[in-house]
Amino acid sequence: MLKSCVQNLQKSFSLFVHFNKDQVEEATLVPDDVMEGHFVVLAMKGEETRRFVVKLDYLTDPMFMDLLNQAREEYGFRQKGALAVPCRPQELQNILDVPRAKAPR
Repeated sequence: MLKSCVQNLQKSFSLFVHFNKDQVEEATLVPDDVMEGHFVVLAMKGEETRRFVVKLDYLTDPMFMDLLNQAREEYGFRQKGALAVPCRPQELQNILDVPRAKAPR
């Protein structure tokens, strides 16, 4: 299920539209603070913007999925670069701070 969510996210938020080869190489460099199994999210509302490094596990979290739906409505499917969600940084922080039950293996 997680793989399906990630594939849908990749399709939804196209990163490489009309880039030349050098730009693609630069755009595919992952910042040092983004570990495997994580992705970057920008919480943006008005003048407030904050960058978060989020675990892929949150792609199955209902509250986080609500933010993705809001992002789709506000920004469409063609976001470039980091994933942006239309909420105050503290709202996203609150979602990330909620303890999550571990899925059985």
